[in-house]
Amino acid sequence: MSAPNNNQRHTIAVLVDNEPGVLARVVGLFSGRGYNIESLTVAETKPEAGVSRITIVTSGTIQIIEQIKNQLRRLVPVHTVSDLTIEGPHVERELALVKVSGTAGRVESLRIADIFRARVVDSTNESFVFEIVGRPDKLEAFIKLMKPLGLVDVARTGVVAIARGPQAL
Repeated sequence: MSAPNNNQRHTIAVLVDNEPGVLARVVGLFSGRGYNIESLTVAETKPEAGVSRITIVTSGTIQIIEQIKNQLRRLVPVHTVSDLTIEGPHVERELALVKVSGTAGRVESLRIADIFRARVVDSTNESFVFEIVGRPDKLEAFIKLMKPLGLVDVARTGVVAIARGPQAL
């Protein structure tokens, strides 16, 4: 009998100075301790202040997640570390480009895309490229339905997330 899996998925937002080597230090923290990164996005959010936001989706036990957050807080130049999963309601989105080929399932592909509110951003006689935005589970469901219709390729951005309400990170 195996032990129960107490891993939980967490979305962590980190504000850092936008300077060379910061992302390498954050990723090094994860790889050096054997933690997995399920999704990673980085973008400058306050150009005037030289601040970037790193959004990391990871999983682990409560103790591992606490370790990750504490170790992130000790990194220089980290300003704030927020675990959006436990700090209250938040919004998560991801973008994917999904290429489907073939002519047999064209009508079905378009019908499913319409249901999922995916947009056709490129079309040839042999293929479509759909753009879909939503929660990661919505993207997974769309991709799963496209597999039997001729799924060729998928490119995903990774999760971006923001807390609900008037407060900033």
